Order: sequence, then structure tokens, then C-alpha cells
Amino acid sequence: MNKFLRGISLYLLIAIIAVSIVSSLYSPSDSARELYYSELIRYLNDNQIVSVRMIGEQRVEGELRDGTEFVSSVPFGKMAELSDLLLERDVQVTAEAPATPSWWVTLLPNIITLVIFIAIWLFILNQMQGGSNRAMSFGKSKAKLHSEEKPRVTFANVAGVDEAKQELVEIVEFLKTPKKFADLGAKIPKGVLLVGPPGTGKTLLARAVSGEAGVPFFSISGSEFVEMFVGVGASRVRDLFENAKKHAPCLVFIDELDAVGRQRGAGLGGGHDEREQTLNQLLTEMDGFEVNSGVIVMAATNRADVLDPAILRPGRFDRKVVVDRPDLSGREAILEIHAKNKPLDSVELKVLARRTPGFSGADLENLLNEAAILAARRGKKKIAMIDCEDAIDRVIMGPEKKNRLLSDKDKEVFAYHEAGHAVTAFYLPEADPVHKVSIIGRGQAGGYTMMLPVEERYVTTRSKLLDDVTDLLGGRAAEEIAFSEISTGAQNDLERTTRIARKMVMEWGMSKMGPLTFGRPSGEDLVFLGRDISRDRNYSEEVAAAIDEEVKTLIHSSYERAKDILTKHRDKLETVVAALKERETLTKEQFDAIMAGDVEAAPDAATASQEERQEEKRRERVLKPKQEPAIGIE
Repeated sequence: MNKFLRGISLYLLIAIIAVSIVSSLYSPSDSARELYYSELIRYLNDNQIVSVRMIGEQRVEGELRDGTEFVSSVPFGKMAELSDLLLERDVQVTAEAPATPSWWVTLLPNIITLVIFIAIWLFILNQMQGGSNRAMSFGKSKAKLHSEEKPRVTFANVAGVDEAKQELVEIVEFLKTPKKFADLGAKIPKGVLLVGPPGTGKTLLARAVSGEAGVPFFSISGSEFVEMFVGVGASRVRDLFENAKKHAPCLVFIDELDAVGRQRGAGLGGGHDEREQTLNQLLTEMDGFEVNSGVIVMAATNRADVLDPAILRPGRFDRKVVVDRPDLSGREAILEIHAKNKPLDSVELKVLARRTPGFSGADLENLLNEAAILAARRGKKKIAMIDCEDAIDRVIMGPEKKNRLLSDKDKEVFAYHEAGHAVTAFYLPEADPVHKVSIIGRGQAGGYTMMLPVEERYVTTRSKLLDDVTDLLGGRAAEEIAFSEISTGAQNDLERTTRIARKMVMEWGMSKMGPLTFGRPSGEDLVFLGRDISRDRNYSEEVAAAIDEEVKTLIHSSYERAKDILTKHRDKLETVVAALKERETLTKEQFDAIMAGDVEAAPDAATASQEERQEEKRRERVLKPKQEPAIGIE
């Protein structure tokens, strides 16, 4: 009705404006001569006027003897006097009433005023009705309904999570043929909880289940339930399940369930009333389903440890499907899916999958997108392998700092630091092979040494962790051996080393402290994540001192081990440093060739300038006496 009235008002206004324009365009123009009143009297006294037509009280029109037509305005009250003069001069005189305007011209101002009033009234009415609608819809669910009209996502669009897909096949079968299960008295899980790190494809899996079954798909985020007004979240939960039952069989997907499903009564200051009421309503709706109602709830979270126990019990979220990061074959399958719409030029996806351990599906998609951007920036028509390699470095380390100006001293420190990592890793039995060494900064790092595992690892041994700690300390050890001095470049290495060593002692039982765990596992000491504050560390001050001592022992022994390796293979260290200073980046093939003693791969000493050779000899003379006592430091 409002749209109809607005349309009528608009058309009426347009018609009025059009009529006004036409009337102004076609108004008759007066071509007669305009005479002043004094001129009129003069012509009258000279007997030059033949006829006069009096119009009203202030206007006359007439004709002169020469045939010229004229018009004149008469001062107010002079028309009677003029009439007497005309009669005295025997001028033919006629009189008529003044012309009245057309009816529509008289009505036009009133119509315009009425139209303006109606427009203002409709605007106010629309605003009042819109506010009422918003107030009435405040408690309505904000879930989005994805119908079959949009492109469907199926299991063919999901790769790298084969185990999770197998778990969800039964859900698809139930949504397709619920009667088959109902006839046997089977109860299909009412809720499926997808747990996994961010970017592993939990939301994509839920959409694939809906696409495979061909049923409506409701999606909503857990944070959209919670509002500042108490009761609004519970109302939205009720409205969501009412709409879902109308579209049954269907799938309801709640993303980031931990936003509304966290443990009740936890955290500083007690619980959150609105969130807890929303959670209570969600629990009631899930447990209050009619048998075989055809509505299945799927939820995703990466913090299953903070969820309320009531939401995980049978009858609510019956199944817990872990969606983990893909393995080698999974990464290759994911890359194949994302590479379908990209022109590739001799890109080996299996090699890329091997060089991206720990990448999630979202990371792999971003990798190929970055490779496409780099290829376009370089003016290429297809994506080459070098673009993918650079994209991997960009995703892991950040953009390359090509324009950074380094002093010779800083460049030498970076070269020894990264060469120390690479050479140490080469001689450690459990360390991963070196893939690339570079002193060109990326992101926060001044240089980097990239090492990639040969195979997938699901558990890590004590010897592997010790080799990792030793390799992390190799950069600092190389600086001390070369300069008898240390720099701030090893800050991140020391943080990672300390974290690994402390976990070995406190969480993994890999020290003289025995097979014990001390304190809370990492990540559970944040009270705002749904845990209480009543728990404290479960060990004494004496044990804490022993833990610190054991951590220090592990790190110091690994540091001495790194220095022993680099001292023993000082020639290899110097060769790698010289190659880095010359080329700035060494690939795996170049590094392996240098370590194998390939003279062609090593930089030619003859190409070095005389000043560089003199500076090298001077540095060796100055630092050589300090090397032996430095190695013996405990």
C-alpha cells in the first residue's frame, strides 16, 4: 500500500510540473506596442487613436490611425476620466471584464501544497513502520538460508579430510532418505561437532553435507545470538529452530560455537547472564526435538576444550568429528582443486605439497592466490614454479625486503648466523634437510634458513627435539665462534628454544625429572577462555627450581653441542658464509653441493677483492686467540 501511494504521489507531481512547463512555453506573447499613460493622452489629444477597448479598471488596448495596435496601463482611479476624454474625441470605445485565469492555474498552488503534505506524511509513516518492524524483528534469528538456487558445494569440492567425510556420509544418507532409518527405529545423531584448527574446512564440510543431500542450509555465527539485552539470544534460538522445522529436512550450521557454548559460571566475575540463557535455550531446543524431525545441527569450533559439558552429551552433539590439517596426499588434492581455474606452467603440485607441511586448506588456497598475484605482477601469462616457490616464502616469512640497505658488518653477521643454522642442521642426524638459506630479510626476520621434513611426522622423539634445539642455537653459536661476540639476532631462536625445553621438562617428561607433568598444559591458564581461577600450580618451590635447572641444562648442553659441530666444520661454515655474501640466497641444490665439496658450487676465492681478503686475514688474526677459551665456557 505504501509503495502504491508513493507511486501515485510521484506521478501526480511529475504531471503538475509538466503542465506548468507546457503552460509557460505556450503562453501567448503580446506583440502590441506598450504605451505610457502620458503617451496615451498625447496620442488622444492629437486624434491619433481610432478605437479603444477598456479591460477592467487599469488596462486599455487600442488601435492608432496608422494601424498600430497598442496597450497601456491606466493609473488606479483614472479610468473614468480617460473614458470621458475618449468620448469627447469621438473614439470608438468598448469595455469588457478582465480575463480570469484557467481553473487549473488557480488550483495549481493548492495541489502542490497537498502533494508536499502527502509526501511528508508518507515519509513519517514509513519511518514509524520501519522502526516498528525493527523492534518486532529484534528477537528474530539472523540465520541465512542457502537454497538450492545457488551453486551447490559437494564432497568433490572438499579434499584432504577423507576421514571426516566418511564420518558425515551417514548424515547425508539420513537427510536424503530419513524413512529408511525411521523404519528400523534408528536414531540419527541430532548434532555433529566439527573440531579443528582454523582454515581446515569445517564450514566447507557443513556446506558439502547440505549440497550432497540437496536440503536447505541455515548458517549463523555463535556471536549473532548474544546481545546486550537479556532474552534476545534465547528468542533468536527459538526462532531459528522454528524456521528449521518448517524447512525439514534441513541442516543448521552454527559457526564458532564457543562464542555461545562456553562453560557456564566460568571466568572472572562469574558467568554472563545473556550468554548462559542463550546456551540454556540451545540445550533445550536440541534435546526437545521430536523423533526424526529431519533437522540436524552442525557446529564448528577450534576451542572444544572450553565448551560446556552439557552441550557435548548424547542427545545433543552426539558426534565429534576432528578436522585436522591435511597430510601430504591431502595437501596435493587440495592444491589440485584450487589449481583448476589457474593456468599453470610446469608446476609440480606434489613438490609444493611436500614443501608446505603444516599448511591448512585455507593456507594452500592463499598460496596459489599469492603465486597468481606474483605472476601477474611479473607480466606472465601462466604461473611458473618459481612463482609458487616465492609465494611459499611470502606466506611463511612475509614479503621480501629487497630495498633494505645493509652495512657490511650487518651483512656478515646475518651470513654467519644463517650459515650456522644450516651447517649445524646438516650434521645433526635428526634435523630436517635444509631447503633454502637466505640473508634477504622477510617480514620480521633479517634472514632465514628454511628446513623441510622428508616425511610426515605425527610424533616427535626426544632426540629429534634435542636436535631442533641444537639447530636453533646454531646461529648464535656461529656468531660467537666468528666474532667472539653475540648479537640480538637470536631473539626468536632463544624464545623457541626455551619454549621447547620447558615443554620437554614440564609436559612431555623428557628430562631427569621423570615421567611427570607439572602445572597446567599451555593454553589453559587463561581464565577468560572458560576456565576458573581456583587451580594453581601443582608443584613446590623446590620442584620449580629443579625445573629451571633442568631447562638450563638442556639448553646449555645443546649450545655446546652446536659450537662443537661448527668448530669442527669451520671450513664448511666459512664456505657457506662466502657463498651467502656473494649470492645472498642458496637453494637446496647449491647448499648440498657446497657441503659435498663441489668446487664449482662454492664461490671463487679469486673473485674476492684484495680488500676483502686483507680484512679476512686481519679478522682471523684478531679472533683466533679468543676461540679456544670461548669454546670452553660452561
